[in-house]
Amino acid sequence: MELQYYGGNCIKVITKKATVVIDDNIKELGGSDVAKPSDIQLFTTRLTGSSPKGSLIIDGPGEYEASNVSISGVAARAHVDETDMKNATIYKIVADNIRLAIIGHVYPDLKEAQLEAIGIVDVLIVPVGGHGFTLDTVGALKVIKQIEPKIIIPTQYEVKGLAYPVPAISLEESLKGLVMEPKDIVSKLKLKSSDMLSEQMQLIVLEKQK
Repeated sequence: MELQYYGGNCIKVITKKATVVIDDNIKELGGSDVAKPSDIQLFTTRLTGSSPKGSLIIDGPGEYEASNVSISGVAARAHVDETDMKNATIYKIVADNIRLAIIGHVYPDLKEAQLEAIGIVDVLIVPVGGHGFTLDTVGALKVIKQIEPKIIIPTQYEVKGLAYPVPAISLEESLKGLVMEPKDIVSKLKLKSSDMLSEQMQLIVLEKQK
């Protein structure tokens, strides 16, 4: 499995059989579309008005299977939702013997039922941009402690070339808030198997793809 970062909350997951693209709104932010028509696309909030192309488009809870990729969508309260609303989706992807969770812009206090549905996670992708739009580092740390992944990948921090609807904090500021030094800063993260990952929690920064 290979992971690439494109800014915002957009991650490309390349498996042996498929490519999955999460939250590809990069064109709206001033960049270019990431996903191709052959890709599986996941969106952590419901689509409204747009019609993305893809072999499979998912924007809500449920169980899905395609090209040896298992996808579970877990309903969650969005960061800007009222208490009883659940307009966001947390995804768990299982492929190539790697368990990946994408948090999205959720309220950080996850319930026991949500944590049970998410289960064991090898790699956690979590936004840190704050400023009321998404999780800040305090909220991100809450989620990290609840899920206890082996690898943490931060997203939604400030990057050059993209204009977010709400400005995000810088990577440097987010790392200070997380009180974690990156194990690595890489252009692409290649993972072979969960059995080969360190048991010690690590933070890895993915550089934005050009």
